[in-house]
Amino acid sequence: MARKTPKQKKSQQRLKAARKGNAARLKGRKAQVKADAKAAHGELPQWTKAEIEEAFRRFDVANPAPRGELQHINPFTLLVAVVLSAQATDAGVNKATPALFALADTPDQMAKLGEAKVRDLIKTIGLYRTKAKNVIGLSQQLIEKHGGKVPHDREALEALPGVGRKTANVVLNIAFGEPTIAVDTHIFRVGNRTGLAPGKNPLEVELKLEERVPKAYRRHAHHWLILHGRYVCKAQRPLCATCLIEDLCRWPEKATFIDPRT
Repeated sequence: MARKTPKQKKSQQRLKAARKGNAARLKGRKAQVKADAKAAHGELPQWTKAEIEEAFRRFDVANPAPRGELQHINPFTLLVAVVLSAQATDAGVNKATPALFALADTPDQMAKLGEAKVRDLIKTIGLYRTKAKNVIGLSQQLIEKHGGKVPHDREALEALPGVGRKTANVVLNIAFGEPTIAVDTHIFRVGNRTGLAPGKNPLEVELKLEERVPKAYRRHAHHWLILHGRYVCKAQRPLCATCLIEDLCRWPEKATFIDPRT
């Protein structure tokens, strides 16, 4: 591991102080938004290979077997859950899918269930009408073109109704163990804000991460970064005081820590 610079040592000391209970103060929201925009244009200092390696080493130590939070039974129900999660929370999807999957956990059962019944079962999820149509459509395509099985192929997955690159990446990663990285709003924010993988759109961030994340950690990078963005590096109130990579982060507006002794 690379030797820490004086700045990194000072940052780590502030982090330890904050974890002991000292106050943490976030900078203004306007300053945060401005800093996020600056980061998205790649204007933050770049991470070194050693720093990237160290960041993912820490994620691995803290959570060696991360898992997605969408509840599912098999590759098909995973695919359906991810389609339903577009512009919705995993928690919201998980409230609706148990009843749905109890009735249909295969493409054949889902197609027989029908669009109206699916729509009724998922009506608590945003855009439920369109999503019900897509779930029935993808179920029918899986039966007609793939023998009722979820294909282990990006192009085939993206050809299904309601399935885009992000959804395909999630399915390839979780169902088939591929080292894909699905960039959602959380990963997009973390990649840009920290300076780890800046990009103006999800695809740019994805390609940067594929290039920069060490192969040994790529299998779980997707989950580590999503969980980090969801629970630590939050959009409005990032929890810098409990961040595993605070000393590596390049974000200029991260929380400053106040030593009560001063």
